[in-house]
Amino acid sequence: MKAADAIIRCLEEEGVETVFGYPGVAICPFYNSILDSTIKTVLIRTEQNAAHAASGLARVTGRPGVCAVTSGPGATNVITGIATAFADSIPLICITGQVDSTLLGSDVFQEADITGAVESFVKYSYLVRNPEDIPRIFKEAFYIANTGRKGPVLIDIPFDVQNANISRFKYPEEVSLRTYKPTVKGHVVQIKKAVKALEHAKRPVICAGGGVQLSEANAEFRSFVEKHNIPVVSTMMGIGVMPTEHPLYFGMVGNNGKAYANRAMNESDVMIMFGARVADRAISQPDFMLGGKVLIHVDVDPAEIGKIASSTIPIVGDIKHIIGDFEKQEFSVDSELWINTLNRYKETMKPVRRPNPDYVDPAVFIDKLSRKMDADGIYVADVGQNQIWSCAYHVVRNGQFFTSGGMGTMGYSIPAAMGAKIADRNRQVIAVCGDGSFQMSMMELATIKQENAAVKIIVMRNNYLGMVREYQHNAYKDNYSVVDIAGYPDLCKLSAAYDIPYLRLDNMSNADEIIDIFLKEDNTMLLELMIDPYDLVK
Repeated sequence: MKAADAIIRCLEEEGVETVFGYPGVAICPFYNSILDSTIKTVLIRTEQNAAHAASGLARVTGRPGVCAVTSGPGATNVITGIATAFADSIPLICITGQVDSTLLGSDVFQEADITGAVESFVKYSYLVRNPEDIPRIFKEAFYIANTGRKGPVLIDIPFDVQNANISRFKYPEEVSLRTYKPTVKGHVVQIKKAVKALEHAKRPVICAGGGVQLSEANAEFRSFVEKHNIPVVSTMMGIGVMPTEHPLYFGMVGNNGKAYANRAMNESDVMIMFGARVADRAISQPDFMLGGKVLIHVDVDPAEIGKIASSTIPIVGDIKHIIGDFEKQEFSVDSELWINTLNRYKETMKPVRRPNPDYVDPAVFIDKLSRKMDADGIYVADVGQNQIWSCAYHVVRNGQFFTSGGMGTMGYSIPAAMGAKIADRNRQVIAVCGDGSFQMSMMELATIKQENAAVKIIVMRNNYLGMVREYQHNAYKDNYSVVDIAGYPDLCKLSAAYDIPYLRLDNMSNADEIIDIFLKEDNTMLLELMIDPYDLVK
């Protein structure tokens, strides 16, 4: 068997159904072998988006997404997508072609040390030198990517190794890595300490992060908070853990979060962080916000516990298992007065917006769109003002909310939405981006059409790099630098070039009608929203 055939067999053993990528000579043996497989290949238009699309698929399926690109610039182009997945703990397998192993280190055409380049933002990387190691390496890679704190694993395979023969193919049934033993179950003593703290709490709050969703523990989490009547806030990556309008959910925390969510966190006496980093975007002043309270930090990655803020009760383990451990304990939480207080905060601390009636109000539009979407629809927000408006005003029911939270990568939404749609074509998938981020991945309109992936795309157009312009407005007193994107391209003509139906909304006067048309369309459609250039994210 050729080694390239063995690679495909490995992917089949792992149940891989789709590979996103871009071919080149150094990865051609792989792409030649995949022709004899039932695995679907998706030709994206630039390598970064192969990783984003694989990320979207992974977030829908719960299994690692797979992308495969060529050596040199193909491999270096995919780096941003890998870093984006790493920051948000998304499991990926990134396969890169490489020059002949005998030429490594000689700076030949399209050689790049990709394993060295990605060292700081992969869970692990492999440079395959012995073709006989391929089954073991792939088994380990999938295991590493999708256990513990999930993340990307890179496998770099030289051209001659792909073309070599292997004497015997046997895919391992188990993985045993001496130095990699992720903790799953929590320590019973720490669980009992946490339960005791909750029993004495007067103002308990749970801060839910993306780790809850990565553990596929949404249902268990909701059951836990409802049983014990504990109010919940979330980080950006935790949006969707609770339905937006659940009576125990009080919104996203952080610089761009809800004021009442931040106040809930500040005034709590016991706070549990479930699968959340103490990241600066969510908690900008950890000593101030977390001081003077019992902090119970639950995370599968022990490196995150105590990294930024000292936890009173650290608990290492998988969220789903930890919640199960909590439920083995008998306890009750007295929080009625506290919840009444939080509801009062929620009612009196709502942000006041004064939108320009000549334009679309993004806050009202997103709320209307959310309520008209399918209940299980997937909403993929890009980065910039559109992301903050989406976090604040999208109403999650039984669906999912995706965005690039940790890395903040512009251009994420369209390829990630495409990957999500390919993963589940029965679900409604909407990508929302600004006119800046749209232009970073608009080439994938060709892929969407080629794959008949009916992603619906909304472009919020204000003719600026809006988030940067807003920062320059506040920090540099309207001294704007390199943020004017001049109103190009013409999205009506661009849509026509890809045979995509196009709609435009200038203001809110007929928003309901336009949204209905947009959502009723069975195929891909692009909707352009005209946004006041001076609208702010609050």
